[in-house]
Amino acid sequence: MTKRRFGKRLALASMTTMAFAAPAGHAQRAEPPPKAGKPINAGDVLSGELNAMRVRGKKGKRVATYQLTSEPRRLPPPNGLCGLETGPETFQIVTNSDAQAAELIGLVGKVVSLKIDEVACAHDAGQMSEAVVTKWSVVTTH
Repeated sequence: MTKRRFGKRLALASMTTMAFAAPAGHAQRAEPPPKAGKPINAGDVLSGELNAMRVRGKKGKRVATYQLTSEPRRLPPPNGLCGLETGPETFQIVTNSDAQAAELIGLVGKVVSLKIDEVACAHDAGQMSEAVVTKWSVVTTH
């Protein structure tokens, strides 16, 4: 008990699917695989746009949190690529004092360069960046 013209509809649907699927498959093969970013070690400079994020810490208290978006960078072992093909591109900047938070608040939305002293992959739930920078200092602003 099939509907009339079922075979024609099925043939049309499969031809349409094949017509759109074939070019997409060729386009995916044409792209080169992404290259891993250059390594970043303690003492290196990381540059990119600084953004402020709204994060609630324990007990609902607001925590000053910043994010630096940069080119992909590989982290030193044992962190490696943080489970990514190219390495992390977003870095959460952790402030350890009110003075550091005050220093960054005026730089939000600007391109900044930070000297990185300690960096690791993000592992905790709620972290919005791929890597976390816990020790840093501002080198220049652009």
